[in-house]
Amino acid sequence: MHIPRLSRRLTRTLTVAAALLLGAALTVPLLSGSRKAEAATGGNDVIANLWLWPWNSIATECTNVLGPAGYGAVQVAPPQDSISVAGHPWWDIYQPAAYDLNSRMGTRAQFQSMVNACHAAGVKVYADAVINHMTGANQSSTTAYGGASFTNNYSYPSAGYSSSDFHFHPADCPQPDNQIHDWNNPAEVWNCQLLSLSDLKTGTDYVRTKIAGYLNDLISVGVDGFRIDAAKHMAQADLSAIKGKLTKQDVYWTQEVMPGGSGSLAPSAYEGIGGILEFNYASSLRNQFNGSIANLQTFGPSWGFEPSAKSTVFVSNHDTERNGSTLNYKAGATDTLANVFMLAWNFGTPNVMSSFTFSNNDASPPADANGYVTAVTCGSGWECQHRQRAIKNMVGFHNATRADTSVGNWWSDGSNAIAFSRGTTGWIAIDNGGGAVSSRTFSTGLPAGVYCDVIHGDYNAAAQTCSGPTVTVDGGGQATLGVAAKDAVALHVNARLGAGPTTSPTSSASPSASASPSTTPSTTPSVGGVSFTVTGAPSGNPIYLVGSVAALGSWNTSAALPMTASGSSWSTTVPLPANTAIEYKFIAKDAGGNVTWEPGSNHTYTVPASGTGSINTTWNGSSTSAPAPAVTFNANVSTIWGQNVFVVGSIPALGSWNTGSAIALSSANYPIWSATVTLPANTAVEYKFIKKNPDGSVTWESGANRTLNTGTAAQTVNATWK
Repeated sequence: MHIPRLSRRLTRTLTVAAALLLGAALTVPLLSGSRKAEAATGGNDVIANLWLWPWNSIATECTNVLGPAGYGAVQVAPPQDSISVAGHPWWDIYQPAAYDLNSRMGTRAQFQSMVNACHAAGVKVYADAVINHMTGANQSSTTAYGGASFTNNYSYPSAGYSSSDFHFHPADCPQPDNQIHDWNNPAEVWNCQLLSLSDLKTGTDYVRTKIAGYLNDLISVGVDGFRIDAAKHMAQADLSAIKGKLTKQDVYWTQEVMPGGSGSLAPSAYEGIGGILEFNYASSLRNQFNGSIANLQTFGPSWGFEPSAKSTVFVSNHDTERNGSTLNYKAGATDTLANVFMLAWNFGTPNVMSSFTFSNNDASPPADANGYVTAVTCGSGWECQHRQRAIKNMVGFHNATRADTSVGNWWSDGSNAIAFSRGTTGWIAIDNGGGAVSSRTFSTGLPAGVYCDVIHGDYNAAAQTCSGPTVTVDGGGQATLGVAAKDAVALHVNARLGAGPTTSPTSSASPSASASPSTTPSTTPSVGGVSFTVTGAPSGNPIYLVGSVAALGSWNTSAALPMTASGSSWSTTVPLPANTAIEYKFIAKDAGGNVTWEPGSNHTYTVPASGTGSINTTWNGSSTSAPAPAVTFNANVSTIWGQNVFVVGSIPALGSWNTGSAIALSSANYPIWSATVTLPANTAVEYKFIKKNPDGSVTWESGANRTLNTGTAAQTVNATWK
């Protein structure tokens, strides 16, 4: 939808009406289901709405950002020629002057190149299609960005329309001024002018053919689908007939049908044609993130939404971010967390809005003196929410969990902190409150392993490394961690470190090189299993058992078996193949997933023919212990008033990557921030410096994690913020 300049009073009235129509819905149980939403048929489905970006910038973004991040499609602004209005407000692109592909955003050739580049990156292209009307009858300009010929007395020779191709009073519109007065009357909503825009007579075959010709032209250059602007202002029969004339029927097709009205004006009346933009979803999400997100446990059809398979969902779009009915980029961390939730939850096809900065409702995107949009530079007039690490990496979470439709392991604090799993493929915790969630144990539903927290780090699949904090999930699917205020933690199976099989290491701090399975093990299963008990293990972290056969993880520490503490001993019982010679060791894992191997040689054992046995042993080298050294951290960090600097890392002494438990540094020698911390001896540690901002949000320094080995002597770390 669009907002012409000369309808200011009516615009305000409609904004209030829309806000009322977009109110919160009832809370009743969620019905899960598959997600299609008339979206791309197969593959990734998250849409990046690069609203009003020029074509050349979108081409680059598809190649460098959208494709690598796993976005399935990009939604582009209306590509047809449009009126050029003084001051070049954003909404003039929603007033078509012709159907040629020369616009504020670029030429036809640039549009074609953009489509080609996006397809090469694996990203589909969806065009915003304005087909209900042409320019405003109340406009004086007769200039078009692409040079099309038109006048505002319903003459559009470049498009092939004359006055006979538009709706008028009294033959079509019952109102003498040709404007909509009764928003519940289909004759007015479909046949009168929306905000003085020249309303096309879409009931005629001539107009339908012209519109379909425009859409088919877009299909011919590779466009994969359409957002149908102002669909509610066209009869279902008209839209269905237009869609039926397309040369390709399996296109993404989602329709702007504002909530409110009944019968043929209800959003559900358009489901038979294609998908629906789910405005109630966006406004309800705003209400919860400005209230209590604990209510989101039932978020779905029971709230009055259209079916998941028909819904394109969003946190905001170009209309709602200006009229206040939804969140927008100005809400900061709250807007980010709402997008994170949308990408984690099991409903609809997500559309991520990427805004340009605005200080008034008519503001133009960054453009030259003639209104042509200039190249995008994120942070300089362009907000680029889709690039934020938390949002971009949650696209990967969405893709990893998309086929796993169930939601489980729900937890909340009853207010503004929640956690839930997506089957066995993903888990997330979101804290939208003003205080941190203290470290606690969550049921994640995930397989055991070490996971990259994709909210704060980028996962490198080739190297199986994470640039940020990691979280360890034990054999029972549990993880212990905290969540900072206005922050989140997200894990998924496609960002799991060391998930593949590993060979036995050869260093003295890990299994010896001879650790390999017997060449002829028996496949006869044990009955009672073999019990393992170890004493003398280092205190402070859980102990695990890992060994040379599959039942013991095949030396993969991510598959090691958790042991149960009883006093100073740790025990577990494992079914093992009978008559099999095994080697094994014990390891300690901290909350960040860092592993400390038992020193010395591998333990050995041959499983009896009965398959049952009992092993009681001591941790190698348990008779000696090294003193805990002091480590002094000196960080050169420039801050603004109200910011403070902390160090946080992979072991409990450094907060186990929980920013709420990070170690505060002193600013007594500013800009050097300092603290001395006692750390466990002979331990490999990863850490980073963070800034805690006056609003409670956290800024992580960039780049890879810092590392150190504590050894046994005191040491000093001198670093500069990166």
